[in-house]
Formats: sequence, C-alpha cells, structure tokens
Amino acid sequence: MKTLRDIGEDALIERLIRLVPLDEKAAAGPGDDCAVIDQGGEILLLLKTDALVEHVHFLPSAPARSIGWKAAARVISDFAAMGGQPNHFLVTLALPGETAVSWVEDLYRGIGDCLEKFDGVLAGGETSSVPTGSAAVISIAATGTVRRKNVVLRSMGKPGDRIFVTGLLGGSIHGKHLDFTPRIRETNWLVSHFKPTAMMDLSDGLGKDLPRLTAASNCGFKIDEISLPISPGSTPTQAISDGEDFEILFTIASNKSRELIAAWPFPDLPLTEIGELVEKEKSQSLAGGWEHFSK
Repeated sequence: MKTLRDIGEDALIERLIRLVPLDEKAAAGPGDDCAVIDQGGEILLLLKTDALVEHVHFLPSAPARSIGWKAAARVISDFAAMGGQPNHFLVTLALPGETAVSWVEDLYRGIGDCLEKFDGVLAGGETSSVPTGSAAVISIAATGTVRRKNVVLRSMGKPGDRIFVTGLLGGSIHGKHLDFTPRIRETNWLVSHFKPTAMMDLSDGLGKDLPRLTAASNCGFKIDEISLPISPGSTPTQAISDGEDFEILFTIASNKSRELIAAWPFPDLPLTEIGELVEKEKSQSLAGGWEHFSK
C-alpha cells in the first residue's frame, strides 16, 4: 500500500484533483498560487486557502502574535504572487481544550496586525476542538482581486526569459519565517511597469519552487548559484533548501531585464537576477526544498 510519504505532496495533489469536478472556465485552478475565477469584466476573483500546523510551521514556544501574523501573511504573499490584492478572510481554528485563552487572543491580534497593514478584513470563520495533546491548526481562506491585465500565472514563461528573486534567501528557521513582509507593494509595481511572464512566491524553497514554476511553463532553467542573494549566516545550500523565504520568484523577457534593474524603486529590498529559462531538455537540476510527508 502506497503512503503519502511514498508519493509526496505534488503527486498527491495531481491524484486528488482527478477525483472531483473542476471549473473548466477558471483562469487558473489547482497548481498556481491562487485560484483565478473569471466572472467577466475587468476584475478577476482570487481564492486562496492555507494552514499552519504546530510542530510543522511553528513551535509551541513561538509567540502567538507572530504565529497569527504568519498565518495571514502566507495567504497575502500568494495574492502578491498573482499580482493581486487581498480582501475578505475566513479563519478556522482547531485547538486542544487546554489552550490558554490569552494565547488565542494574541493569535488573533497577530492576524489583525497583518490584515490592517494590507487592507484585509475578517469575514467569518470556525472553531473546533481537537483531542488533548494534538497539534494546533490555524487555517485561513481568503478572497482577493486582480485586474485582468495584471494577473500573472506560473505558466507563461518562455525560454530566454530571465529569472529574478526579491530579497535574501535562506535562514528562515532563525525567525524570519515568523516576521516576513508579503511583497504586495513590489508585485503591484512590477505588474504595472514590467509585467513578469511567470511568478510565484517562495514558500517551499528555491530548490522545490523553481522547478514547479518552470514545469508549469513547460521550460527548463539554468541558474548561477554564485549569484544567489543569501541571508547573512546562511550557506548557498540553505538558500536553495530552507524554504519559507516568502520572497517573489519571477521571470521577465530578456530585453527588459536591464531596464528593470535600473528602474527598481525599492532600495530597501534587493532584486537579483539568478539565471534564465531554457528549453526543457537543456534544464539544470536542482535539489532541496521542503517536501511535506517526507519526514
């Protein structure tokens, strides 16, 4: 009997989506950072859900307010990766009965901090108990919007496009994963001035997410590992493998790359060209990144 550990997260998703009806009119469905629903008109609807699990995404010793921020910010980071904006949020909590009320209140304060900063609002949610000693689970679903002309998928990259990342990679375990800023500001500027050909956020690490983006675009990739922007105290291997960077990985036509670098208006955030898309059969391989069910 095959187990989830045997097949891994990506193969599981491929199996599951064959078992249910799908929206054939969706502009983007399972496999992108958000589902994109075309309702007609200039504005497209974005749908996203995400979950944090104790001992997987945070430790019990982590501040509850920081956990709340992360829970909301992960969803907002996915809206950023589509070129969109967050709107309405639903929060589901599954907690042991022995959880302190003050911990839950601080969790919600962290969620509120993030929603206030990025113009999201709470629309509802659900609470449930789990057996004593079970891991806490925080699940957030949200709606967002994106202008039709601005939406960016993972699947439109072409050989020759240049590969960029924002920020620094690696070292999330040292606390960055609880205190990151979704790149809404930067992607809003990008889609308005230098629209990427493909884009996603880096949640599972460059080693896992870059192959996902290039596979969606039916391309391969070549990167210069020496050029990777590495967080202080991290190694190139950690920059590729650690995950939870929540920076933006994107591609852009090669004839726009120099102009983009010159025009980048955010001196507080590095922008680094790390490689290019190539024909699939010429692709480099890249190991590392977070794999659910592997441990």
